[in-house]
Amino acid sequence: MSFVQPVTLRSNGIALLPLSLDHEDGLRAAAADGELWRLRVTSVPEPFETRGYIETALTMRSEGHRFAFAVTEEATGRVLGSTSFHDILPAVKRVEIGYTWYAKSVQRSHVNTTCKLLMMGHAFDTLGCHVVGWRTDNYNVASQQAIERLGAKKDGVIRGHALRRDGTIRDTVMYSMRSGEWPEARAQLVYLSGLHT
Repeated sequence: MSFVQPVTLRSNGIALLPLSLDHEDGLRAAAADGELWRLRVTSVPEPFETRGYIETALTMRSEGHRFAFAVTEEATGRVLGSTSFHDILPAVKRVEIGYTWYAKSVQRSHVNTTCKLLMMGHAFDTLGCHVVGWRTDNYNVASQQAIERLGAKKDGVIRGHALRRDGTIRDTVMYSMRSGEWPEARAQLVYLSGLHT
């Protein structure tokens, strides 16, 4: 049995649904909102790669390495982007949150905070994780700032860690939060965002 079981998470008008091929058109439209695939520091699929992106995520789910969600607006069903649990390590009860991207029109809104509260809550409170981690490109300063706003601690930088989509080699900035830090981080996020859980 997989550590991360299929689940739908809901709050504040946002629903995280297990990613499926049914989300192909919606995911393509979300990526087109801002032509996000043109950003060299993200993993957003180009329009013709959307189906393959989903199929790869589903393969990784079957192998127990990644559980991807479609981020949707509950009222309309519109797909706003995608996010995942990945690098899932059941033996040490650790997951990472990543492969996250949103349509440009909903960036800097309540969507990211809502998604992170849902996923962190599920990881710590339901799965009993000891640690939740994040990683990002050393040039993706906006992502680093967003992760730090969650209350995550910077663990360090892995140099020469991965290839970017343009073939250059990136350094990866690693972050984490331990279960003992979650209650305070959760309270702070809820307070700052004005969201209710």
